[in-house]
Amino acid sequence: LHGDCMTCTGKTVAENLAGIDGVPKAEQDVILPMEQPKSKEGHLVVLKGNLAEEGCVAKVSGIKTSKIVGPARVFESEEECLTAILDDRIKAGDVVVIRYEGPKGGPGMREMLAPTSAIVGKGLGEEVGLITDGRFSGGTFGLVVGHVAPEAQIGGMIAFVNEGDTITIDVEHNQIQVDLSNEELEKRKAGWTPPPIKYESGVLSKYAKLVSTASLGAVTD
Repeated sequence: LHGDCMTCTGKTVAENLAGIDGVPKAEQDVILPMEQPKSKEGHLVVLKGNLAEEGCVAKVSGIKTSKIVGPARVFESEEECLTAILDDRIKAGDVVVIRYEGPKGGPGMREMLAPTSAIVGKGLGEEVGLITDGRFSGGTFGLVVGHVAPEAQIGGMIAFVNEGDTITIDVEHNQIQVDLSNEELEKRKAGWTPPPIKYESGVLSKYAKLVSTASLGAVTD
């Protein structure tokens, strides 16, 4: 805790907590010691692999399937993907890829809740995987992976996945992979140029130029 941070009380954090005992009361069950966790496993998992060298995040609470291996279904935007889902073009076993929705590509790292909700609505929530360089808030269900970094807009490997490539999402082993050699990925990357930023002026244009990768917090310092 940063004690010098100002709070809505008009006092700093340290001032607000000055009269509180530093050791939690034995009978309370809100803040527990390390040796007495609420759960043996956390609800968020960081995955890494050739699709996310800087990492990505999956919420695993409530999932029944910890691994999926399937063909990539590639979309360049949330809207394009949502249309495909609603048109019944996504089938059980597919791994949906939504890219160019990261901090720079969005810009702003939009939340991809609509496509995941549509997948659940089609009865495919436990049978389809989804990965994106966009964002999730925690309201998702199923084997969905967000915050992929580096993002597509800056040449992350998610930009070079082709329709039909085999993708593996394995939360038990913290892995996310496309079944391609490093040589093939580098070959696809050769000569690639990023698409233009979606905004040429204004706040979002400035944001896209300044924002960092998601793995560093997508900050603009």
